[in-house]
Amino acid sequence: MNEKDIQLFLESNAHLNIELLYTECKSTFFYLPAFKGYKGGRGVPDFPATLCISVNDAVVHGIPGKKALESGDIISVDCGVKKNGYFGDHAYTFAVGEVKPEILKLIEVTKESLLVGISQMVAGNRIGDIGFHIQQHAEKHGYGVVRDLVGHGLGRTMHEEPQVPNYGRRGTGKQIMEGLTIAIEPMINMGTERVVTADDNWTIVTYDGKPSAHFEHDVAVVNGKPEVLSTFKYIEEALANKR
Repeated sequence: MNEKDIQLFLESNAHLNIELLYTECKSTFFYLPAFKGYKGGRGVPDFPATLCISVNDAVVHGIPGKKALESGDIISVDCGVKKNGYFGDHAYTFAVGEVKPEILKLIEVTKESLLVGISQMVAGNRIGDIGFHIQQHAEKHGYGVVRDLVGHGLGRTMHEEPQVPNYGRRGTGKQIMEGLTIAIEPMINMGTERVVTADDNWTIVTYDGKPSAHFEHDVAVVNGKPEVLSTFKYIEEALANKR
């Protein structure tokens, strides 16, 4: 199924609510949204939505709601899918309307941090090399690098070893080998790196209420070098067409 087929599917099913669209996606594309029903642990309800929608000071794991976005907001959309027995995980931070230049800079640097991290995904390097370079790039701009949440391996389950922190020391951690597949996902705050959990038991927000940005790619080591398995191409083409 190509991009045109997907667009026609979405247009023809625009009248459906999210639950019915979820069912249609399962039957048409043979994939399952990975976040809906994700186990929250003891005393925490399962995650109720197919996407994590995190706005402004929400770092990750935001639950979609009815509050309207406003010009000046930023919004991280994090999407997970299971298809053919394997998982994918992907995130992008969008600017809504007229956003302050200093917040646009946060988004830009966070995306750059992702690319810097990906460049270290080379056979023979170590996981700490990825985090070290992400941390160095973000902190030289004065931003806080979240410690309490990390990237991860992925494959037949959503979250696998190794954990992939966005901070660390060179030459430490698991050695990067041919075929290793991980999700690299810098979570970078305008202020402090400290975060807290909101009252819904899922949404992670910055401790100081300042904005946070989040980008994520799935990356595998192929022939000793990083191969990005996810893409921002379609997002950025759509954004360019809106300008």
